Amino acid sequence: MKTGRIPENVLKRSVLKQIKPNNDIVLRGAAVGADCAFIRMGQDVCAAAQGSTFYEKKHAVSHAMHKAANNLAAGGAVVRAFELHLMLPEDTSEPDLKQMMAEAQETAVTLNAAISGGHTEVLPAIQNPVVSVTALGFVPEGMQTKKEVRIGQDIVMTKWIGLSGTSYLANEREAELLTKYPAYFIKDAQALEQYYSVIPEAATAIKSGVSAMHDVSSGGVFGALWELGEHAGVGLTISLKKIPVKQETIEVCEFFDLNPYELSSDGAMLMIADDGYALTEALSREGIAAQVIGNVTAGRDKVIINEEEKRFLEPPRTDEIYKIRDIFERSQL
Repeated sequence: MKTGRIPENVLKRSVLKQIKPNNDIVLRGAAVGADCAFIRMGQDVCAAAQGSTFYEKKHAVSHAMHKAANNLAAGGAVVRAFELHLMLPEDTSEPDLKQMMAEAQETAVTLNAAISGGHTEVLPAIQNPVVSVTALGFVPEGMQTKKEVRIGQDIVMTKWIGLSGTSYLANEREAELLTKYPAYFIKDAQALEQYYSVIPEAATAIKSGVSAMHDVSSGGVFGALWELGEHAGVGLTISLKKIPVKQETIEVCEFFDLNPYELSSDGAMLMIADDGYALTEALSREGIAAQVIGNVTAGRDKVIINEEEKRFLEPPRTDEIYKIRDIFERSQL
């Protein structure tokens, strides 16, 4: 199979169809577009979500932790603990490991959570650290774990597309980018990692009564829009020009010939609400950038409108970031 997330048809056929409910404690489990599981524990509802990354040693653990926490937040849950699984290449030094764990602790404190455990091992078959994180949390009392999505509702997006992909490339391919762009521009692109958490906007959205949320991560905004519509069982109409994007992302994608709409975008969130404009105002009061980018439609078509041009979204494809990794790995042979 190709690098990246497996195709949706393979996911449905060879993964999801093999999972059978063995008890009644799982209130919501594995499904396309559902990245957070709800599990009944006595009178309480607990939540679990996973995040992983292929990033090099710098920021690998923090990135995976944010991905897992964002999946919980998109489900309306509150993160409280992390389980870390670190698979390291043989050239990893003890100072490297110590730095990764210091980064993990700092991230946990930032997210008001604790590191409850995990597993660490060195494997001969990998070239870069592989970090897998499980975020554990709870569903606030009275929080509905599933709401109805209705035709005509607005679709809101927070922040900007391509945040994590842009930051990753600015950090890992800095020397190449400096051949065209000034140092301050690269530093601004690297600093986009400060926006990775979607917990603040999720909290505001829940107070505003949104019907659905989905964080934008691997596969970019096009992949996330597909998953949002599939999970809700609705169609979407999106205005391409309303999808927010930073100039740093445009320039970096142009430099590496990447599609910013299919580039990893951890830090952005999609929301469905009755009044998207009221939601964007509420988010703005909290200092969170947001934009109404489209609306929910009948049927199952997911349509992108760009002036007179109309295109239909397809199931998520391999994230654009892997194109760069393939080039990088071949250059090391």
